[in-house]
Amino acid sequence: MKKLKIVLQSNIFYVIISIFAILFVFISTVIIKYDTKLDNPSLIEGVITDLDIKSDKISFILKSNEKIKCNYYLKDNSNDFKNLLGKTVQISGNTSENTNNTIPNTFNYKKYLYNNKIYLSFKVDKIKVLKEENIFYKVKNKIINRIEKFQEPIKEYLNLFILGDKSLLDSDMYEVYRMNGIWHLFAISGMHISLIIVLLNKLTSKLKFKKIIISLVLLYFMFLTSFGASVMRATIFYLLKNFLDYLDIKIDNKKILLLTAIIIILFNPFIIYNSGFQYSFLITYSIMSMSNKITGNYFVKIFKISVISFLVSLPITVNLNYEINLLSLILNIVFVPLISVIIFPLSLVTFLIPFCSPILNLLINILEFLNTIFYNIKLSIVIPKFSLIMVILYYTFLMLFNLKEKKKYLTFSLIIFFINFLLPKLDSNYYVYFIDVSQGDSSLIISPHQKDVVMIDTGGDVFSDYHVSNNVMLFLKSLGISKINLLILSHGDADHAKEALEYIDKFKVGECIFNNDSYNDLELNIIKKLKDKNIKYQKDIDSLNISDNKFYFLNTKMYDNENDNSNVLYIKINGMKFLFMGDAGVSKEKDIINNYKLQNIDVLKVGHHGSNTSSSEEFIKSINPIYSIISVGKKNRYGHPKESVLNTLSNSRIYRTDLDGTIKIKLNKSSYEFKTFAP
Repeated sequence: MKKLKIVLQSNIFYVIISIFAILFVFISTVIIKYDTKLDNPSLIEGVITDLDIKSDKISFILKSNEKIKCNYYLKDNSNDFKNLLGKTVQISGNTSENTNNTIPNTFNYKKYLYNNKIYLSFKVDKIKVLKEENIFYKVKNKIINRIEKFQEPIKEYLNLFILGDKSLLDSDMYEVYRMNGIWHLFAISGMHISLIIVLLNKLTSKLKFKKIIISLVLLYFMFLTSFGASVMRATIFYLLKNFLDYLDIKIDNKKILLLTAIIIILFNPFIIYNSGFQYSFLITYSIMSMSNKITGNYFVKIFKISVISFLVSLPITVNLNYEINLLSLILNIVFVPLISVIIFPLSLVTFLIPFCSPILNLLINILEFLNTIFYNIKLSIVIPKFSLIMVILYYTFLMLFNLKEKKKYLTFSLIIFFINFLLPKLDSNYYVYFIDVSQGDSSLIISPHQKDVVMIDTGGDVFSDYHVSNNVMLFLKSLGISKINLLILSHGDADHAKEALEYIDKFKVGECIFNNDSYNDLELNIIKKLKDKNIKYQKDIDSLNISDNKFYFLNTKMYDNENDNSNVLYIKINGMKFLFMGDAGVSKEKDIINNYKLQNIDVLKVGHHGSNTSSSEEFIKSINPIYSIISVGKKNRYGHPKESVLNTLSNSRIYRTDLDGTIKIKLNKSSYEFKTFAP
């Protein structure tokens, strides 16, 4: 015991285990590569460990010899599947492909699954229950079923605070919480665990083994919340601290926190890439380190903690959202006591005593009302993505500030932040992106120093309410772009213009250009939004001066169809000739040949997604493109691009968004380079 005490109180011990943990993470997550050990199975048995039921499908994780992500599209009443959690089942179906993000700097689903040790996805045709769930899952299912009996919005928040599950929360309200910078208050954290411990202490105050009872409850709560990083951190920290107290070994809380982190990492080294883990440990460590500075009354302390948390988590927040809300520093003073001290404990009480539901409902309405009010006055700043070197420099200076307590190091951290903010504005290159918006069109032109940002078409899912623009806007923000100066719509078809409604609603747009055809219903809706936002728009124009370039609109005449009336754009950038065809067909191609002397086009944005109604052999021979870009959805119902078109374009280098993802061209005065973001 004495030797253990000496070891645990030695600083060199923590240096050694920290180095070991870093090497362990590097070897386990970078050097060693993992893949599924199941060879194209058709029947798999396992336990359902996570379950999400939507209106048309259920998604679940099946724990077999390895974890498998499963999707089952519902054919009948979803109520039959509510209690599948924890059951041993046999599934039949087919494997499906996990894909990378094809729009840069957006959520990478394949990487997310890999970091959660899921290497295989499965499209399920049939589910057969083989064995009922164990006692732990039985209790969890009873809790889930009890929550289901509550009315909305109470059900949503009980799901959040008891199960750590945000899936039921209204997506628009979630976005508002995120934009206000207060979403972290809904993650079950050390503060919430502390409140649970206080409550359990009072309930078990007269029991001899109360710490053991509290520990068991916290361990089950960890299971209940699907082993969320912050819950694991708070629970394991509590267990370690009590164990060390029992052994009468006095250790600084920061060292106990380090031991907690290493224990979690040894069980799952990939958790180091989990933002919840990063937030939880960085912020907790910083608050512990600067506890001597957190003085004053309750609200002053909250503000100081808010500032510390904001600074420490800044690179993580930026690389998740590419945007920060400066008002969040103040909002925590309002929302921390409201959520953590009032609504969270009341949620636990309401779960046990539903009679309290009206009070909780009132408080939730007040919470959401305040959230919406503050959202309307937010002070948001778009911040480009932090590179790895910038992250390292930022945290190095922040750590030096913490160790040496000299303000110059904090200043250096803030200088790194401002350099990162300014870097895109110093870039003298042109960039042209052909964005993967599935079966649609969207291109982006960025001039040097981001003086002008031009978007040509927006894409749009014709058959669903899915908004690809959410990912594109995130991508724009990752580049430090907060405004589209010019939005050009080739024509009014949904797959080219539908997402314009989202950009106008959620992003800054300077001006919009329509084609020379009469306005259809979609375009009239777009115009209504433009008017509501006081955004200029025009149509039927010949040319525009953008930065040092001229955009030529090759509008030959009026046709009897929307596709041929597409805006066709010819642009020359640093000597490189671009032609954007929209959905223009063979008739317009003939007129372009007759009216314009276009030769040796460098980059052709192929018309109509590679349909054989466009890209005639005569036209392609006339313009002789070096590169042909086809924007097309994977396995689309139209069979685009057509084989005949691919043959016609065979003398050029063909890029396709379904195979190559987003295509990026970087140009300067002397050279250019292509880069793709394949799925």
